[in-house]
Amino acid sequence: MSLLRRHLMLGALATPALAQPAPGDGPWPQRPIRCIVPLPPGGGTDLTARVAMRRLSEALGQPVVIENRPGAGGTVGSEALARAAPDGYTLGIATSSSHPVAPIFRRDLPYDPVTSFTPITLIGSTPYVLIGGPSAQAADFPALIARIRANPGQVIYATAGVTTLGYLLTRQLELLAGIEMRHVPYRGSSQVYPDLLNGTVNVYLDNPPASAAMVRDGRFTAYAITRPSVMLPQVPLFSNFGIAGFDAAFWYGLMAPAGLPPAIAERIQQALAGAFLSGPGRAELEAMDVIPAMPTPADFSRIVADDARKWRALADRLNIQPE
Repeated sequence: MSLLRRHLMLGALATPALAQPAPGDGPWPQRPIRCIVPLPPGGGTDLTARVAMRRLSEALGQPVVIENRPGAGGTVGSEALARAAPDGYTLGIATSSSHPVAPIFRRDLPYDPVTSFTPITLIGSTPYVLIGGPSAQAADFPALIARIRANPGQVIYATAGVTTLGYLLTRQLELLAGIEMRHVPYRGSSQVYPDLLNGTVNVYLDNPPASAAMVRDGRFTAYAITRPSVMLPQVPLFSNFGIAGFDAAFWYGLMAPAGLPPAIAERIQQALAGAFLSGPGRAELEAMDVIPAMPTPADFSRIVADDARKWRALADRLNIQPE
C-alpha cells in the first residue's frame, strides 16, 4: 500500500507541539503569515488552500493571507516560494503538478522540487473528472469518444498548462481510449470555464471542487471520473467504460522554503491534522471532494518522491521529454 493511500485511509492525529523560535524573530508566529497559491483564484487549488489556511489561522492565532501567483502550471508561484526566507512567514501550496510532474516537462525549471523546499504536509487529494461544455456535443462518455474518433484532432481539450498532471493524464487518456484531440493550455481552471461555455474549447480533465456546481446546474456535462465522488456521485468511473488503470488523483500539499526549522514544520502539520482529520474540518474538505491526508513532513517528502518516479515512468511510455 502506498504512503499516500495509507494516509488517505488512516491518517494519524498527532499531539500539537510548540515550535521553536524562528531565527531572529522570537517565538513563532508573531505576525501574519503569507501563503502563496500558484494558480488563479476560483479553481480547486485556490478553494482548498483558502479552507486549509483559514483553519490554520484559527489554530495558530495569526492571519494567514492568501497570495495568488499563477503562471506556467504552478511553477511561477513555486519559484516565488523557493526564493522566500525560511522563517515560517511564507508558506506555499504545492500540487501534483508543481512538484513531481513539472520536471518531466521543463529542463529549465527554476527550482528543485526536492532541495528548494521544506515539505510540511499533504492536505488531501481529489479525483479527476472529464467535463465538457455545450460544444462537446455528446450526452455521455461513449458518445463523446465516438465523436472524437470520427473527428481526429478536431475536438479541443483544455489544460491548466503543459507542466501539469492534468495534461499528462489527458495524454494518457488519448492513448488508452485510442483517440486524438487538440490541446489548448491555460493558466488555471478558472480561466478554462468561460471558454468551455462559449465553445472555444470542448472538454477538460478537471478536479471537482470548483466545477461540480456547474455540472449540477447543467452548464457542463461530466462524462467520467477517476474515483467515486461526493460532489458528483452519479458520474460513472472511467473503469466502467473499459479504461482500465485510469484512476489517478490530484493532491494539494503545503511547503515552505528550504531551511524552515523542523519544529515549525511539525507544528503546522500537527495543527492541520488536528483541524482536518476529524470533525467539522474533515467534513468541510470531504464536501469539496478532497480526502484529508495530513502525513508528517518526512512521509510527505516520500510521497512526492514516489509520485515523481511514477509520473516519469508514464511520461516515458508516452515518449514525453523535457523541453
